[in-house]
Amino acid sequence: MTITGERTDEDAIRDEPSQLHVLRAGGVSVVASFAAGGLPEILHWGRDLGDLTSGDAGELIAGLERQVSSSATDAPWPLTILPGEPDGWEGRPGIAGHIAGVPILPRWHVIDATSDATTLVVDAVDAGLTVTSELRLDAEGVLRVRHTVTNSGDALVELAALEATMPFGSSATELLDFGGRWTRERTPQRRALVQGSQVRETRRGRTGHDAPTLLVAGTPGFDASGGELWAVHLAWSADAVYRVDSLPEAQGMLGAGELLRAGEVVLAAGESFSTPDAVFVWSDSGLDGLGDRLHRSLRARPWHPNRPQPVVLNTWEAVYFDHDLAKLERLAQTAAAIGVERFVLDDGWFSGRRTDRAGLGDWTVDREVWPQGLHPLVDAVRERGMEFGLWFEPEMVNEDSDVMRRHPDWLLAPPAHAARTWRHQQVLDVANPEVADHLVERISAIVGEYGIDYVKWDQNRDLMEAMHAGRAGVDAHTRAVYAVIDEIRARHPHLEIESCASGGARVDLGILERTDRVWASDTNDPIERLAIQRWTELLLPLELIGSHIGPARAHTTGRVTDLGIRMSTALFGSAGIEWDITECSPEELVLLSSWITVYKRVRGLLHSGRLIHPEYADSGATVTAVIAQDRSHALYRLARTETGPHALPPPLRLPGLDRSARYRVSPVVGLPVPRGLDVTPPPWLARGELILPGSVLADVGVRVPLFAPAEAIVLEAQLVSSAPDRHYSIAGAVGRVDA
Repeated sequence: MTITGERTDEDAIRDEPSQLHVLRAGGVSVVASFAAGGLPEILHWGRDLGDLTSGDAGELIAGLERQVSSSATDAPWPLTILPGEPDGWEGRPGIAGHIAGVPILPRWHVIDATSDATTLVVDAVDAGLTVTSELRLDAEGVLRVRHTVTNSGDALVELAALEATMPFGSSATELLDFGGRWTRERTPQRRALVQGSQVRETRRGRTGHDAPTLLVAGTPGFDASGGELWAVHLAWSADAVYRVDSLPEAQGMLGAGELLRAGEVVLAAGESFSTPDAVFVWSDSGLDGLGDRLHRSLRARPWHPNRPQPVVLNTWEAVYFDHDLAKLERLAQTAAAIGVERFVLDDGWFSGRRTDRAGLGDWTVDREVWPQGLHPLVDAVRERGMEFGLWFEPEMVNEDSDVMRRHPDWLLAPPAHAARTWRHQQVLDVANPEVADHLVERISAIVGEYGIDYVKWDQNRDLMEAMHAGRAGVDAHTRAVYAVIDEIRARHPHLEIESCASGGARVDLGILERTDRVWASDTNDPIERLAIQRWTELLLPLELIGSHIGPARAHTTGRVTDLGIRMSTALFGSAGIEWDITECSPEELVLLSSWITVYKRVRGLLHSGRLIHPEYADSGATVTAVIAQDRSHALYRLARTETGPHALPPPLRLPGLDRSARYRVSPVVGLPVPRGLDVTPPPWLARGELILPGSVLADVGVRVPLFAPAEAIVLEAQLVSSAPDRHYSIAGAVGRVDA
């Protein structure tokens, strides 16, 4: 929507003193104002303002017109979408760099601006530069911002920064983002918003185990269900900047962009550079409301997984590098017998790969281990009705490999020396066309020969001293990796790909433009996983998050847990198993088969419903729930991670249902119900079910056992009717039944 008063000609935007563009969708409004021919200023990003008339435009601008503060510029200045010193902004600039040694300090002049109800595209120029800024608001109210800079002059342009920013509400006083490490990804860190320009930089050459993931600014005390929030995520799989500016002269700014190293982006005449999308999300219903917007936005993508996500068995923790056909056939036979739908052969199938010190990069089947190739195993898997998947790590190479001996010049490294090894690996320079062609051809050959259904695409190290063609090479490498994946998928449209990076070090919406799920973490310890998955769920819906049952003793922590908590944890995701199930007892196999049956029955709900994280009044426990969009069906998982203060646990509330409808609540049939530490379980659990209105379930709740740490229960609520068959009124301490 464009509001221009009576002027509608193409030159109006240059001549009018101001002009308003309003984007509206999904309960969100973005209001952009142009003044004096410069880049637009965002007057509002947040709750939908409704229809605005031409008269409203002038009044809104008048109502928000800046004053001149003390000890400041002599005239009001605009806080534009690319803020900089020429505007009057003294925080982190939206664009930085130099043209032939002269700093980039543009005074942008808009030459064109077009908009409709959900998109605004602005073209502006300054001496030697053209910028195109795109703001796209999708149907779910998620805003994507991208800038493209073109060298329209003759001198070389070197960019140091090009970042997207949006203002957030003045009521925000707290910040949330994430840190972490290997096997402890997406650890929340919360702090007060303080004055100044604050920056989180990642320099790992991949998204990183400690990636900020989302930078959230919110009102005091915001939590899962309450508070107004403004957040940003960078859809990019490498070095990044997350920024917040809180200066005394201006509204707070939130933003993100690719971190550009010195000399990394140099534009000759006519060349352009486009930023990754910065994804901005607003919510007035807490973190779950923010996550729900993102989930609905992702589910609306044309390429979003649209078939039931299959039960996976991955062989890594079952056999590691010990590839033996007879053993793997027994594993496949056992997997098929309990209902597994996809069998994935992990690392160790290619030439010379008996340890992690050799063979990486030689994407040919090891004929010593597999004299007939992979065909006997692939046939055994398919004969049992399962899909076949295969592990690759295309971007990396061992120094002890044929490809490294033939092509030592293929490394992403300084010309004088190789980088430090990491997990005995070096990095291939995928931006080198020879490397990219080699990867596409080798992977395509394997996928084609065996009809591979699924690729686990791993990336097991940070990029250090990453240089391509004599300059910093992370940007070129990352875009080339994207292009290689795109080409492989174009050649094999049926192929599904999982993004793994030594677990969860490549979890971002950039890689998910071209992959079908992510591996959230290398730990299958369910206690660690509960936290990792909870915060991964802020960005991604469950169907995009790989979640597997591992062995009783987790190989990453050494913790021993019961099968019940492992099943309950892995159920909430794109579920699978990573365990030598040929060594399971008959009782364990029965439980696994029952769990798979449950997953197949409820995955339609899990992978389409609204995800919430209700608060529980007993510390040391977490609740995760999925509510059907029509509120006819829901699952609630209560998991205890440590002991709590209560001897008699408080009732578990079950929010999110239709308050006027009645629901049958019961433990999920097919999953074990731990007895807990109680002498006797709550009577209703012993009975097996109860029927109550949604209002009672939400506001009063139901009793649960006093669970020990590492115990969990999954409750199911199913719609019985939309109206009660009896009405109860309470008078004093006496109950009376009204007919």
